[in-house]
Amino acid sequence: MTVTLDDIRAAQKRIAGQVDRTPVRHSRRLSQLTGAEIWIKFDNLHFTGSFKERGALNRLLQLTPDEMKRGVVAASAGNHAQALAYHGGRLGVPVTIVMPEGTPFVKVDGTRAHGANVVIHGLDFSDSTEEAKRLQVEHGYIFVSAFDDEGIVAGQGVAGLEFIEDAPDLDALIIPIGGGGLIAGSAIAAKAIKPDIKIFGVEAARYPSFTARRRGEPAKCSGQTIAEGIAIKAVGEIPFALADGLIDEIFVCEEADFEKGVALLVTLEKTVAEGAGAGGLAAILANPERFKGMKVGIELTGGNIDARMLAVVLNREMVREKRLIVYRILGDDRPGMLSAMAAVIGGLGGNIIDVVHNRLALDVPAKGAEFDIMVETRDARHAEEIGEALKERGYELRMG
Repeated sequence: MTVTLDDIRAAQKRIAGQVDRTPVRHSRRLSQLTGAEIWIKFDNLHFTGSFKERGALNRLLQLTPDEMKRGVVAASAGNHAQALAYHGGRLGVPVTIVMPEGTPFVKVDGTRAHGANVVIHGLDFSDSTEEAKRLQVEHGYIFVSAFDDEGIVAGQGVAGLEFIEDAPDLDALIIPIGGGGLIAGSAIAAKAIKPDIKIFGVEAARYPSFTARRRGEPAKCSGQTIAEGIAIKAVGEIPFALADGLIDEIFVCEEADFEKGVALLVTLEKTVAEGAGAGGLAAILANPERFKGMKVGIELTGGNIDARMLAVVLNREMVREKRLIVYRILGDDRPGMLSAMAAVIGGLGGNIIDVVHNRLALDVPAKGAEFDIMVETRDARHAEEIGEALKERGYELRMG
């Protein structure tokens, strides 16, 4: 079991002209913000919205004519599914994809739009994989793992190869880890070309499967994460064996780190990243001193995020920055009360988004009311200024 730089170069030639070579760009804004010199590989710009196309196509092109006729089956939370469906459709290979319940609609719809047969089964990736392997036996399909396959690893390694070719002065690459295919292939390519480059991995705190495997501990993986693309309970056997000795350090990031990464990529880079796609930036934001002054390449693995979830993330970030805040005010339930409070807020430049009256709270006098006023502010200092002004006018703030 091995994947070499030659295998990755062969994959690069095999898929050339059929998969976009995505751009690598220096981010001045994120570099100024973090203190690191940041380059981004925009794999969210692939036709199916993620890096998975390279591995999927490389594996499909290695099938025999008989295997192509029989068709393939895979389990995927969405990105491998779309890549396999798209390139399978191009090559005339029937594709069946098993997706776990709760997979983002954008990924389900995208997979179906490329002509694949989609089966929704299981609470997580592990359950979906069991069903995919059952279908493999029942129908004679070829099972194509999203990561635990040498052809997949070699294809994904083209991302690392391109990164080093386009930004040869990098000190480090930061790559999200789910099943491990991308970091294994990219680490093999990068270290073969530039042995002193650092390879850093990123995992979601709720799914630290690679970290646990390294420590010889059972992986405690459960719950919902915005980084569903790397929510894998067990790292692949092949990627782990190939990558473990090449990864210098793994950063385990919390949900807030991923959310902030998504928000900053939208607001500063004007690009959309899914939760896992923002993993590299999340690691830098959570560990700024570790990366200060380093030339770091972050793999923006994909941009397939539901519009609703993107809106939620952006609004939650505004709440963290207190650019969106709720003032809970106890006051009399009489005409003109709300108008007077609004005058204070509006007079200081606050934009009232929503107002909720609560007259039934038992700790509020019967002739009183609780007002929840949601206000858009410029920043935390502006929010505090409005709160102080309300207090000076005699209003009792229960929550700021």
